[in-house]
Amino acid sequence: MATFLYKLGRLAFRRRGVVALIWVALLAVAGVGAATASAPAADSFSIPGTEAQRAFDLLDQRFPGANADGATARVVFRAPAGGSMKDPANKAAVERTVHALKSGSGQVAQVTDPYLTKTLSKDARTAYTQVSYKVTGFELTDASKDALKDAAKDGRHAGLTVEIGGNALQAMPETGATEVIGIAVSAVVLVITFGALIAAGLPLLTALIGVGIGVSTITALSSTLDLSSTTSTLAMMIGLAVGIDYALFIVSRYRAELTEGREREEAAGRAVGTAGSAVVFAGLTVVIALVGLAVVNIPMLTKMGLAAAGTVVIAVLIALTLIPALLGFAGMRVLPRKERKTLGGAQGSAAGDRPNMGTRWARFVLRRPVVVLLAGVIGLGAVAIPAASLEMGLPDDGSQPTSTTQRKAYDLLSDGFGPGFNGPLMLVVDGRDTHPGQTARSAAARVAKQVGAMDDVAAVTPPTFNKAGDTAMLSVVPRSKPSSVETEDLVHHIRSTATGIAQDTGAKTLVTGATAMNVDVSQKLNDALLPYLALVVGLAFLLLMVVFRSVLVPLKAALGFLLSVVAALGAVVAVFQWGWLGSLFGVEQTGPIMSMMPIFMVGVVFGLAMDYEVFLVTRMREAFVHGERPDQAVVTGFRHGARVVTAAAVIMISVFAGFIGSSESMVKMIGFGLAIAVFFDAFIVRMALVPAVLALLGRSAWWLPRRLQKILPNVDVEGEGLRKQLAGGPDEPEIQRELSHV
Repeated sequence: MATFLYKLGRLAFRRRGVVALIWVALLAVAGVGAATASAPAADSFSIPGTEAQRAFDLLDQRFPGANADGATARVVFRAPAGGSMKDPANKAAVERTVHALKSGSGQVAQVTDPYLTKTLSKDARTAYTQVSYKVTGFELTDASKDALKDAAKDGRHAGLTVEIGGNALQAMPETGATEVIGIAVSAVVLVITFGALIAAGLPLLTALIGVGIGVSTITALSSTLDLSSTTSTLAMMIGLAVGIDYALFIVSRYRAELTEGREREEAAGRAVGTAGSAVVFAGLTVVIALVGLAVVNIPMLTKMGLAAAGTVVIAVLIALTLIPALLGFAGMRVLPRKERKTLGGAQGSAAGDRPNMGTRWARFVLRRPVVVLLAGVIGLGAVAIPAASLEMGLPDDGSQPTSTTQRKAYDLLSDGFGPGFNGPLMLVVDGRDTHPGQTARSAAARVAKQVGAMDDVAAVTPPTFNKAGDTAMLSVVPRSKPSSVETEDLVHHIRSTATGIAQDTGAKTLVTGATAMNVDVSQKLNDALLPYLALVVGLAFLLLMVVFRSVLVPLKAALGFLLSVVAALGAVVAVFQWGWLGSLFGVEQTGPIMSMMPIFMVGVVFGLAMDYEVFLVTRMREAFVHGERPDQAVVTGFRHGARVVTAAAVIMISVFAGFIGSSESMVKMIGFGLAIAVFFDAFIVRMALVPAVLALLGRSAWWLPRRLQKILPNVDVEGEGLRKQLAGGPDEPEIQRELSHV
């Protein structure tokens, strides 16, 4: 591995013009593809194998043209204080609005009249009309959305409060200026770390090129592959973070090789051969974690993982090829001016021998390993306590910022009709295979009667049958809000009752709707968490055994990751569910944690956590292999790696934290969760717990059973084989001859 990457690094350095042109051409092609791509595909959210999805599929079959996945909008009207929606003037204004909605767009399937459907509140101050569309929210044209907004304006001109809820006005999430601030912080950290603008600019430039290629490719393929709107956001988030970090490690190692007096091409080859090996395996752990999301069998999550994994692969390839090529253009300017002047002199050597902050910290931990270990574990354990109260769901209009019309419509409906009106359940009664003496109508009537008598049910609409008369739809309005535990219990209660009715009548009743879908998604994700964790951690454990040729080091890495991810979940619960420091992070509405957050954090954070493990411990392994004592190897690893790993972690945290400013609650939560997880993992687990555990384990940390030594391949991540080949004169010309034929 190291020898191959050494050759690749030197080749890219020599042929830097060709390599740079290839990457620029790829960026141009991806950009043209994105610019000429058709509109984004529908944000379809299918959950195979769930009851809610089976009900949607049944509706599509039995009620053709109804389009159960079509966009919806609820236009909510509220009369001024002291007024009523029954007043002639207000009624006329509503009827004009309903007419405008019907005639405003050819994509409208149906518009209800609140006076015919009797959707007026008890005090008659609030009313709403339901607008159903033939297409999904992301397939709605701008003209259709403008018509919806204009119809609402007509009602406001008449003195009514008019707000619009539903998914018809959904838009791509906006991240705001904080994302730019995250990149700016990264630039400052790089300048401080390297002390040279050229060296600081290379990781940023290459990361932006990689993200540009990745996101443009996703945009170009979004219509063909039916990619969701969040896919490119995740790819950008992960791509920026790992792209900067991987380039940072290569550039840092290149500078170290230069200060040891090597020629520039040789330094580039050695940097890619050693740090590049760590980049490859760190990238592999991230890819494994992201691709492993397919185990959950939620198509949207699978596509998000695959797209982000593709961006990580691009980041790895850029670090291995474009970085050495650009280093060829940069010359010695990657070093600070002072180092360039003293390179090779006694001053430079003296500076290199002085203990840096990483060395001092490692020695401190080695003196007090038990204290550091206990402090880290107890501290993270305390932060993890809120995770025991984790409640999961999917975001709805109730989690939108209070300034949005969707949130205002949500609040108006809750005040006027009760919180359950924002998340009605849909029951589908399949009476095609009823028992003798039973009919679909009698079964539907029984369902309506028994469900209507349940404690947490506010209302049940009369059954609506299809043309064949064998399938019915009923709408059930809970008393509790959509994201509450009570509504989740109601879904389970209805399903258990439906089982009994099916045994008696033969008619199957399925519960669906956005609320039921959320319940099913949460359950599916809960069921998949342990298998996914076992798969990802198991594969990465094997990979790290190959990298470090040790059993205890990978085990310690996995346990440390579990501690940091549970602590991060605890922090997410404290902020987004309990509201602690919520105003600081722009959390306007507390509520359940997004149901895919735990499994998503496990996937992404595990991959990123292993990055720091590989980069930091590989240098320790390298020192140990070359004869240093275990404690000396820990100090050596920190002397060379702590500063760079710290910079990489700060950069990754700033990139993720930039997404906390997003207008989309899901993106905001992901940004916060990943940022705090990287903070815990990099600065507490990898920087404190790792050296403490290695100090306690001593030489046994690098123990590997003899049988495994024979079975596991030696990938030479630390470059021992490469160093032997390059040591001494006889082997050097052979390497050069090999390179001349590459």
